[in-house]
Amino acid sequence: MEDYELEDPQGLLREPDMQRLAEELVASAQARGVELTGEGGLLTALTKQILQSALNAEMAAHLGYDKHDPMGRDGGNSRNGYGVKTVTTDVGKVTIDVPRDREGTFEPQIVPKRQRRLKGFDEAVISLYAKGMTTGDICAHLEEVYDTTISRDLVSTVTAQVQDDMRAWLSRPLDSVYPVILIDAIFVKVRSGTVGPRPVYVAMGVNMDGHRDVLGLWMGPSGGEGAKQWMNMLTELKNRGIVDVCIVCCDGLKGLPGAIEAIWPQATVQTCVVHLVRQSLRYSSTKHWQTITPQLRRIYTAPTLEAAEDEFTDFTDKWLTLYPAMIKMWREMWPQFVPFLDFPPAIRSMIYTTNAIESLNARFRAAVRRRGHFPDEQSALKVLYLACLARDRRLKAGESNPTGQVRNWKEVLNVLLLTYGDRLYPTT
Repeated sequence: MEDYELEDPQGLLREPDMQRLAEELVASAQARGVELTGEGGLLTALTKQILQSALNAEMAAHLGYDKHDPMGRDGGNSRNGYGVKTVTTDVGKVTIDVPRDREGTFEPQIVPKRQRRLKGFDEAVISLYAKGMTTGDICAHLEEVYDTTISRDLVSTVTAQVQDDMRAWLSRPLDSVYPVILIDAIFVKVRSGTVGPRPVYVAMGVNMDGHRDVLGLWMGPSGGEGAKQWMNMLTELKNRGIVDVCIVCCDGLKGLPGAIEAIWPQATVQTCVVHLVRQSLRYSSTKHWQTITPQLRRIYTAPTLEAAEDEFTDFTDKWLTLYPAMIKMWREMWPQFVPFLDFPPAIRSMIYTTNAIESLNARFRAAVRRRGHFPDEQSALKVLYLACLARDRRLKAGESNPTGQVRNWKEVLNVLLLTYGDRLYPTT
């Protein structure tokens, strides 16, 4: 084979031309009728050779001499044959010969004792699981792509590894102060005797560095979202270290503002404007939507509270007789609707809606859509936890990922400091 370690004009050794080497290997395999994957395939053979060479190198380092080196004769510990082992890799199952030593002290690192799967394989399975594929889907995918057959039990064993990480993540300590926390709930179907919808409570916080992070996930009992359940979840967040929150953005659930204020008495409760608009449209006929939505937009985009009140008066005069329930809903929610109007546009766009958490919920729905329902609540939480951690590396932080950096955070932070002062940087 050609030498792929070329020299530059100064005579220094350059990196090997890996692309050229790979192209030649593939061309050679195709010319000889060798498949790329599967048993006897090129990638499988290469993986086996790499693992075998690495294990032999580890043994040489362990003993202090290479194989067949005369210095190893009558020198104490020495090689003692091989043990056959089959491991599951990204390219299929590979059978390797693991070297042994007479004293039994050799501990291989690249393929540790009792390990039957390489780390990359487990990560691939967990990634597929996080994207919403069932255990059966994953088995079929691996068989189709890598020409290797694995059992559903193996997939379940691999994905079960995340349980300990998830428990640690759900109980991790949190910052003492969060400028903004957004809370919402999503429903997933879980079997508990019978299959039914269960609420999953989700809390997302914006910390002092302007970074959005999922603070917690909780599976609630069947029967719908409840303020009493939220009280338990928010209490847990406080026990994990959150002493104060400046603004809590939530939907219009009855009793929720009182639950929030019981946990963080100084918090400003902001009802999500998008939820209010959606609720307004539920109370009204579709033939009036094109008139109602522009009027509502004039209310929540008003430059001042006084201007918003004037717009709401006009809105009430027009629709009170026809849709009294809609007007009643707005009057009841008005104290929790108006707080964001005290802020400039940079902060308004961050707190007037729970869209940031809605984006996360959209990812959750995509992950659970293929499953129909979950066998238990731990299975559901495991998928949602993995969806929280997933990132699209092609995007900049905060561009589309549900978590990431808030845009123009320095501008936002300056306004928050003027409003909340020492609460953001407590001295004790």
